[in-house]
Amino acid sequence: MTKVLLINGSPRKDGNTFIALSEMAKTLNEQGVESEIVWIGVKPVRGCIACGTCKMKGDGKCTFDDDICNEMIKKINAADALVVGSPVYYGQPTGQVLSLIQRAFYAGALVDGKPAAAVAVCRRGGATAALQTLMMPFQLKNMPLVTSQYWNIVYGMNKGDSSLDTEGMQTMRQLGRNMAWVLKNKEASGLNAPEEEQWQPMHFIR
Repeated sequence: MTKVLLINGSPRKDGNTFIALSEMAKTLNEQGVESEIVWIGVKPVRGCIACGTCKMKGDGKCTFDDDICNEMIKKINAADALVVGSPVYYGQPTGQVLSLIQRAFYAGALVDGKPAAAVAVCRRGGATAALQTLMMPFQLKNMPLVTSQYWNIVYGMNKGDSSLDTEGMQTMRQLGRNMAWVLKNKEASGLNAPEEEQWQPMHFIR
């Protein structure tokens, strides 16, 4: 059975971001796709310091093993698809979830070719900017983006408000159906992701 990992990047374990992701997870389960929602918690998550140790070791782990990053890398590697949800802080996702994704992807999380989606939850504004920020790593890692009938945005301020956003909940359900459809078709085709050309990095300093 295929499995989708949903990361709850909110410091509030059972808040509006959790409600949004739960609506999607429920739909995935109805479609015969396993799901797991993982909360990143409230403990500090280190930012990447560009030490390069993970690349030198090549073990797919961050050299800092005192937070949830390496645990999350294992969960990402075991999943067939990834969803990252976050509340909106100053028009951006939470700092913890950004640090987690940046370190996990750089250290060697196996994400290439895995379908991905982002979910932003906000009181009023800034959701599209936060959503774009969350999607940027997916686009860099050859991850097909899964969409819905609207941008993956849910509204709510107080705990439980997001469940009253009828269009937002509908968007989450459609996102779940679309994710299940992508995974089932991928599995049925038996095709691997397209072959990648060898990376040729460059900059514009001459």
